[in-house]
Amino acid sequence: MAHDRKFRFGMQLATAGSADEWTALARKVEDLGYSTLFVPDHFEDQLAPAPALQAAASATTTLNVGALVYDNDYRHPVVLAKEAASLDILTGGRFELGLGAGWMRTDYDYAGMPFDANGVRVDRMEEGLAVLKGLFADEPFSFSGDHYTITNMNGLPKPTTKPGPPILIGGGGKRVLTIAAQQADIVGINPAIKGGQVDGQAAMDATAEATDRKLAWVKEAAGDRFDDLELNVLSLATLVTDDQTGTAEMMAGLFGLDTNGVLEVPHAIIGSVEQMIEQLQARRERWGFSYVVVQGDALDSFAPVVAALAGT
Repeated sequence: MAHDRKFRFGMQLATAGSADEWTALARKVEDLGYSTLFVPDHFEDQLAPAPALQAAASATTTLNVGALVYDNDYRHPVVLAKEAASLDILTGGRFELGLGAGWMRTDYDYAGMPFDANGVRVDRMEEGLAVLKGLFADEPFSFSGDHYTITNMNGLPKPTTKPGPPILIGGGGKRVLTIAAQQADIVGINPAIKGGQVDGQAAMDATAEATDRKLAWVKEAAGDRFDDLELNVLSLATLVTDDQTGTAEMMAGLFGLDTNGVLEVPHAIIGSVEQMIEQLQARRERWGFSYVVVQGDALDSFAPVVAALAGT
């Protein structure tokens, strides 16, 4: 069934000082009209995704929750399948399963884990995705790959959402976006991050022209299912300001672009509330982006945009 591409908005939060603070944040995210509370998955100072997501869901009634995104390398897919199915059950179907191949080199260094080449990590994620889907299915599942071997396992508990919780896969390279287009329900188009850290190269891969190219990869790989996909974008800078031009000029050096080029970058939302609304509508028209995720520092300032656009 073709996706309606109506706007919905996610909020990415990482931590809080207490249970009361965290649940109050979750309720505020819901009250302000955001669709989803996301938690990242890193080894730095943040709450662990699963308990944080369950606490947020238990404190709310309509708010979806999800990891943006689980690093496949940090959990065997058998473990993640049980965790995801449990979250699906305990949230009443409000869990979204974000999955990635891992990118932050410091996480791997902290944990003494090998940071394999991009291709190896993506191979492992693709196998992990197959295992997740197999374990969500009704029958016992077996799998033999280069990284995982599953033998006649009936993954329990089974998720109540069929055929499993919605899967979000995001990336900036052709291979990951191809997998996402063919296997995911929600496709996130991101800058490509190579070498394990965000740098100038990643910023240059965030341009409008780079996004045009990535959307073409997704369309080609998705084929007939493209119209069914929900397209997601993560805003790395969400700046409400009455000086749109001046703010864009200050950011121009980061992207190596002129002011107009900065304002076209889909991973930055800059301007007054009215200008932001126009930006997002133009981006949906150009790329189909209807699922927009912003960072915690924009929770309040971006809320009027959410109020104006959510569900339209």
